[in-house]
Amino acid sequence: MISWRKHYKRGLIAIGLLLSTSASIYAQGDAKNGEKLFKANCAACHALDKQLVGPALGGVVDRLKKEQNLDEAWFQKWIKDNKALIASGDKYANEVYNKFNKTEMTQFPNLTDQDVKDILEYTTNPPAAEPAADAAGAATGTDSLATLEAAKKDSENSKIILISLLAIVGLLLWLLLKLRQLVKLQQTDELSGLNATRAYSFADLYKKYHYIGKGLIALLALFAAYGVWNALMWVGVYKGYKPEQPIYFSHKIHAGENKIDCQLCHSSAKYGKVSEIPSMNVCMNCHRMISEYNGKYMEPGKDKAFYDGEIQKIYAATGWDPAKQQYTGKTQPVEWVRIHNMPDFVYFNHSQHVVAGEQAIISSFNKKNPDAKIDVVCKACHGKVDTMNVVQMANDFTMGWCIECHRTTEVDMNNGYNQEYFKNLHEKLKKQYPKDGGKITVDAIGGLECGKCHY
Repeated sequence: MISWRKHYKRGLIAIGLLLSTSASIYAQGDAKNGEKLFKANCAACHALDKQLVGPALGGVVDRLKKEQNLDEAWFQKWIKDNKALIASGDKYANEVYNKFNKTEMTQFPNLTDQDVKDILEYTTNPPAAEPAADAAGAATGTDSLATLEAAKKDSENSKIILISLLAIVGLLLWLLLKLRQLVKLQQTDELSGLNATRAYSFADLYKKYHYIGKGLIALLALFAAYGVWNALMWVGVYKGYKPEQPIYFSHKIHAGENKIDCQLCHSSAKYGKVSEIPSMNVCMNCHRMISEYNGKYMEPGKDKAFYDGEIQKIYAATGWDPAKQQYTGKTQPVEWVRIHNMPDFVYFNHSQHVVAGEQAIISSFNKKNPDAKIDVVCKACHGKVDTMNVVQMANDFTMGWCIECHRTTEVDMNNGYNQEYFKNLHEKLKKQYPKDGGKITVDAIGGLECGKCHY
């Protein structure tokens, strides 16, 4: 006879052993602390439920235990120094390394054994999102409250609509009565006699002079079409755009009053494609020593206290302590608003214009604008920045604007860059565009080829 009591006891013992075993494997870490560590160190490349830069890590301990027979010791080695583990010839380490295009995982030697256990515990048993549930409950309560409020508003709106409809019906009835009275008046002999002498309506005039009416309509349609076309042509053109910046910066004070060269801050304009927004470290080259404004120039509406306050914003952003003359390490990002931003389909190289085209652009601009000459090539496109308190887009930067410049700007053949670049083409161009009969403009050397400005 089967002893159910005996088997029941054995089952309980087996279940207990299983639970204790799983507890000994997985319950060694703190999942909540592991979550914090995971988000701080791992979340940039990994997620629990999907592959990012690296594989998904949800249940990775169980998975590798079953598939590769790897224990916690392997994870300790991999997380702390995966490079050494790969170099040792570990089969699975090299397999993972090759699978993810030999992308080296960041090493974390600073993590303790317990930290790694906590992270593994989090990947195995992530804590329930209690706050989220609470929030969901609160949201549900809020939603029900909002539903009641919406129902009240709907009821009120229905009443308003009903009253409005009744008012409209009443107005229509009143108008019908008035029309009935007018019809009766029209049937009198006196009014019939006056009909012969009544003034022409617009419809009668249009019938009589319909050719003129059609001409006017056609003219209006033409003007309307031109207006629409002209408006569409200026979509995306932001001439005069001058956004407010998180830290006030007066170009008139820096470039105008203090004569600071543009390229001291925008250094990449001379040697790169893009004239980048300077980093805060560039500001600190001067403002480590200049902690307050002592200049003579004051913009209308501004005072010394205002400028000093903006300098303090620089210190806050860079983490600079002016009293101790050292960095604290506590920095704040500064979200500058870019003013001049070319579309993705446009290629514009700053160095090409600043180096190769500097004198040519300055000469061409000064010929066109004898009363507003410039001394720096940057001003040809960006306007006289040294006179602007707040920088704005001085030109429209349309394709037509660029093409017009390429068609009228003469190439400076005495420029060392051009002499070297067009060494073999120089003499041919001289013959094709003789000195006495024409000029070599940018379009003559391929400045209007589509591929020069568009990918």
